[in-house]
Parts: sequence; structure tokens; C-alpha cells
Amino acid sequence: MCELPSKIDLAPRFGKVLCETTWKWDTREQPLEDYDLWYAWSGEGRVTLNQHAYPVGKGTCFLFRPGDRTLAEHDPQVPLTVTFIHFMLPPELIPPFPESHHVVQDTFLFETYLSQYVEAMVVESADYEQEAKLLLSLLLIQLRKEKEKTATADPLSTVIHSIANRVRQNPGHAYSMETMAEFAQLSPRYFAIRFKQVMGCSVEHYLIRTRIERAEYLLRYNGMNVTEVAEALGYKDLSFFSRQFKQFCGKRPSQVKKKGTAGI
Repeated sequence: MCELPSKIDLAPRFGKVLCETTWKWDTREQPLEDYDLWYAWSGEGRVTLNQHAYPVGKGTCFLFRPGDRTLAEHDPQVPLTVTFIHFMLPPELIPPFPESHHVVQDTFLFETYLSQYVEAMVVESADYEQEAKLLLSLLLIQLRKEKEKTATADPLSTVIHSIANRVRQNPGHAYSMETMAEFAQLSPRYFAIRFKQVMGCSVEHYLIRTRIERAEYLLRYNGMNVTEVAEALGYKDLSFFSRQFKQFCGKRPSQVKKKGTAGI
């Protein structure tokens, strides 16, 4: 994938369009001659690709390849809005792309890349071709990553990562094993076992480590003193906070050198 941007040959056929009421796309008699990254922003329709039919709605994405035969139609009452990007690759390059059909999960990021691509190609500012090739590479990488994630997805692991992320977003909250286990719809004992398998440490260790990492950041960059940080992170005993901090960081909170405000 790292060599992909330099291999891409951009085509002048691209854009974001609201499909006309009578719109239809038929390449059955004249198969595609290049690659076409095709994404639906909204609307409802149907695409038949090489005799396989797929429903189309927001987030539906196709990576059409040379030789593909397509038939696409939409509901004129709910017309499709689509972005299409045509490009070419040299024959000797075997594209490490996902399957032709995919429903994008992170539509915000994908749509951001699409919009930036179209803008770069329309404006044609300095280095626009390099920018467009990088953006197209990012789009293809996102498709591949989402496909790989879907193929290996473990619903319980996803839930545990969600809980861990929630802890990281608000480390000062008083989390209980019972509450987290209830969110994961597991018993506290089994939740603790699975949490350690997924995150590589115990629930207690993760809670403390996340809280102390935030404490060090606040001390170093946000101009807060030790007492303020301890209170902000839910510690009622300053001595206990100092002991935990030294256990994880190897020094007392008062020994952390401030480096100025860095944000939040």
C-alpha cells in the first residue's frame, strides 16, 4: 500500500452528483475500462454487478474494476447522491483492495476524504495531483481496514474496547466492576476475565493506570497543583494518590515538571 499513490493514474472522470430522476447506469454491453470508486451519500437504489444484485443506501460503496458489468438504478422518489472517482493502475500491480461491495462504517471520515478529493481535483491548486492520489489511497486503505475488522470482529471485544474508551474519556469517574459488567451483559467475574484477555491487564490496573496517566498530563501541562489534580480525578486521600502515582510513574506527583499549558 505504501507504493500505491505513485502507481495511481488519475482520470478526469470524478464528481459528486445528485442523480437525475430518470438516471440509470448500464455498462453490461460496454464493460468498465478502469477502476471506479463509487459511494452513495443518500438515496435508495440497486446495483447489479456481474449478475449479483446489491441494495444501495447511505454508506454503500463499490470498487468497480476493469471488465466489470454494472446496472444501477434508483428510486426517483428518493434519488441517489453519489461520488464517483475513476482511476487506473498498471496491469502488473495486483491491487490489495477489499471486495467490490462494502457498506462503510465510518462514513464521516470516508466522506471527508471524498469531499477533499473532489475539491482538490476541481481547484487544481499546487500539488493537487499528489494530494488527490494520497486521498484516494486513504479511501482504499479505509475500505481494506474496515473489511479486515469486519472479518475478525468479536462483538464482545468491541464492547470491552468501548468501555475502556469510556474510562479513558472520563478517568475521574467512580467506575464499578458491576456497572461495567452490566453494560457488557456479563457477570462481573466473567467480565473481569474477558477484559484482561482483550486489554492485556486487569480492570483495576487499567482504571488506575488511566487515572494516573491523566494526572501526569494535568500536572505537566495544565498548570494544576497536586491537590487540584487529585480532587479532579476522584481521590479523597492525597497521600493515597501520591502513593499510587509513585507506583506507576516512579516519582511523586510534586516531582513532575510543568511544561506549560498544552490544551485540555
